[in-house]
Amino acid sequence: MIAEAGHYALVLALGLALIQSTVPLLGARWRDPALMNVARSTALAQLLFAGLAFAALVTLHVTSDFSVLNVYENSHSAKPLLYKITGVWGSHEGSMLLWVSILALFGGLVAAFGNNLPLSLRAHVLAVQAWIAGAFYLFILTTSNPFLRIPNPPMEGRDLNPVLQDIGLALHPPMLYLGYVGFSISFSFAIAALLEGRIDAAWARWVRPWTLVAWIFLTLGIAMGSYWAYYELGWGGWWFWDPVENASLMPWLAGTALLHSALVMEKRNALKVWTILLSILTFSLSLLGTFLVRSGVLTSVHAFATDPTRGVFILLILCIFIGGSLTLFAGRASSLKQGGLFAPISREGALVLNNLFLTTACATVFVGTLYPLALEVLTGDKISVGAPFFNLTFAPLFVPLMIAVPFGPMLAWKRGDLFGAMQRLMAAGIVAVLGVAFAWAWARGGSALAPLAIGLAVFVIAGAASDIAERIGLFRVPLANAVRRARGLPRSAWGTAFAHAGIGIALMGIVCETTWNSEYIGTMKPHDSIPLAGYQFTLDGLTQRQGPNYHELAAVFSVAANGRPLSLMAPSKRNFTTRGMSTTEAALLSRGLSQLYISLGDTTPDGGIVVRIYHKPLVLLIWFGPVLMALGGLLSLSDRRLRVGVPKPAKALRGLQPAE
Repeated sequence: MIAEAGHYALVLALGLALIQSTVPLLGARWRDPALMNVARSTALAQLLFAGLAFAALVTLHVTSDFSVLNVYENSHSAKPLLYKITGVWGSHEGSMLLWVSILALFGGLVAAFGNNLPLSLRAHVLAVQAWIAGAFYLFILTTSNPFLRIPNPPMEGRDLNPVLQDIGLALHPPMLYLGYVGFSISFSFAIAALLEGRIDAAWARWVRPWTLVAWIFLTLGIAMGSYWAYYELGWGGWWFWDPVENASLMPWLAGTALLHSALVMEKRNALKVWTILLSILTFSLSLLGTFLVRSGVLTSVHAFATDPTRGVFILLILCIFIGGSLTLFAGRASSLKQGGLFAPISREGALVLNNLFLTTACATVFVGTLYPLALEVLTGDKISVGAPFFNLTFAPLFVPLMIAVPFGPMLAWKRGDLFGAMQRLMAAGIVAVLGVAFAWAWARGGSALAPLAIGLAVFVIAGAASDIAERIGLFRVPLANAVRRARGLPRSAWGTAFAHAGIGIALMGIVCETTWNSEYIGTMKPHDSIPLAGYQFTLDGLTQRQGPNYHELAAVFSVAANGRPLSLMAPSKRNFTTRGMSTTEAALLSRGLSQLYISLGDTTPDGGIVVRIYHKPLVLLIWFGPVLMALGGLLSLSDRRLRVGVPKPAKALRGLQPAE
């Protein structure tokens, strides 16, 4: 009965989406406030029914109802409760239900908290949001129904993919989807602006908080996915330029450009057409990522194994929404009024430069990811585009971007003083030079460019600190006054500094880990010992253990530093008999910001086991950086100017009156 209730809830959500996608548009056309307000009530009701459908699927998984096909294929009665819940979105059908539930959530949030929006704009935004939701409700109901029954229910399920039986599944997909789907609001605002033929600084003020929310979650989602792959796959790497990883990186790059472009539009009423285009492209890249994961065109550890029917359906959705939106943009963009002018050397100019490098980097990743697919379709030839291509093309684009990052906040709007900005960044430059010298003195081997990259990272971090120091007058006014000014700084200023410093911190971690990483890969027997990076690793023994739904071979390593015992590390290898698959559970030991890493391979006939042992200097900075960036985004989001929003427009114009 629960499965049928969930299915009917989805059908009702589809019906509400169809109403929401048409009636408010008619109301906006006829200037009828009652019809335009239908968007609010239907969006909230749609959220209710989508939430009920998702709750029904969670209940089916928790109770191990194997009469439902989705539960049978992705669960097991002996599986821990946490993984029963997270396994809901560990399958294609469940993850799509989560996807569309988050889509309904964002629509409901606009309906609930968008009272300061002009009524016609809110009607258009929610109607566009309903177009997207309706398409995906149809996709789920026709090709990916998670509530299908099995005529003769089995006694036990097939279990979830062992790689997904991890806490990472509880965090990574929801965060990633909140980012992917969150950009749908920016898309809906852009289409609404094109339909109304009106866009101004107020529009940018309305759209920027939604874009910032999506960007924060996507940043955290990518970072969590990177860390999950790092410790779960046992390869010791944190980024592999996997096509599906690239599919999440592309909307992040475009979304970062969109945030900066919207800021220029809000402050200077400029870059209007470009901001609209970025809003469309960012969500289009999110849709593209959905297609790549679920169409079966890619072979990836992240990809869902799906049938071609689903891929064709999603491709049709892509064509309709991406093609339709770009066609509308081409027809309406020329009618939008251009904004104010600014000098090349200005804060606007720095943000335009930022957009140039970010979008070029995004285009590079796009070409490297999709070119092999296109070539295979056209010629039948298969080629592989991997890390060497992306490292040689993507990295150089970020060097000038990182150099420019500290200058942006130092320049004035409309017309800036480059020489003055250089003077204010003099201290940051000196600290960066010292960082290069220290890295050169400390480094042993590796690329000669690595110390320069460290210096660049230090320059970005010190530049962010210099911006705050300039704003509060540090060393120029009494300390008490500087502290008082720091307390009075807008939170967005702190947010910008934190986000920029986070980029530098992540870069430092990337350079240190990739350049000075130490590793040992070989066979060890009990009581064998090997030295690595100043540590001594001794295999104490191997034991067999029984888990809830797996058999486990566990190893115990004693780790010593400078001849003194330090700690024990216990990696393991798990065999899931129901699925006939194995996973590697790496052991991690943090030493400050560095980590020791051990994973197990196959056993040998003579009683040994293949092991991978790594020392990864400052590797935790790779993930601390994105967390700091997300914190910066949260600080900016909490800024009173974003929370208050724009003043409510006058009620004289009935069609543009604030929503109720």
